Parts: sequence; structure tokens; C-alpha cells
Amino acid sequence: MRKNEIPTSVKIVGANIARIIKEKDKKVRHVAHDSDLDIEALRRYMTAKQIMGIDKIVRIAKALEVEVSALFIGA
Repeated sequence: MRKNEIPTSVKIVGANIARIIKEKDKKVRHVAHDSDLDIEALRRYMTAKQIMGIDKIVRIAKALEVEVSALFIGA
């Protein structure tokens, strides 16, 4: 894998975040606020343009009111 390639698991987590936001009819800006993240950072995570740390994954899961494992379904 090249240094700048994004792992498939990161893409899956981002897609799961986007799916859960849509399913729960939440606004990205509200999830970002509740996760204490910049909205653009959350969008980069959702589109797998940036890899997030475990601390951010935990905060996003909490803001989405799901278990952390829900973000890894299919990964």
C-alpha cells in the first residue's frame, strides 16, 4: 500500500457514519458539534479523505448514539 492510499476499512467507517446520520435524520453539523469536531473534519472522515483516531471514532459514535462497533460493520 502506498503511503497516501486510504485503507478500505477507513472508507467503510466513513460510509457507515454517513449512513447512520442519514438513517437517524441528523444534520452533519449537529453531529460535528456533538462530537466536538469541525464540520469539515467530519466531512473528510465521512468521505475517507482523512484517517481518524480512535478518540474521534468514540466521540462520533457517542454523538450518533450508537456503539462504536456499529461504525465498523462491514469493515
